[in-house]
Amino acid sequence: MATNRSRRLRKKLCVDEFQELGFELTFSYKEGLDLEAISEFFERFIAEAIENNDLGFIGAADYGFVCLGKRGSVSAEQRAQVEAWLQKGHAELAGSTVSPLLDVWYPENPVNA
Repeated sequence: MATNRSRRLRKKLCVDEFQELGFELTFSYKEGLDLEAISEFFERFIAEAIENNDLGFIGAADYGFVCLGKRGSVSAEQRAQVEAWLQKGHAELAGSTVSPLLDVWYPENPVNA
């Protein structure tokens, strides 16, 4: 595809100045934890860390992708808030990882400055 694109096309393709950012999450739970405890933790996570920051989560209880709840990009501050919430010492979690900000539509592309 040509790199000399119109503004309208760049917006439609979510590239260049219209790039949208998000981040990946992985969770590992303590061994022997029952499904109900995992479900309760995950519901708390969605309500407190995701919805309270106007974010959206796509995935499951062990892996997912966080993006903005509307069109646009996740800010570094929003990412840091989710990461801080996960590090508060939840009894259910054995660990979690939060990726750096990534291009939502084209994860292989670098993030624009």
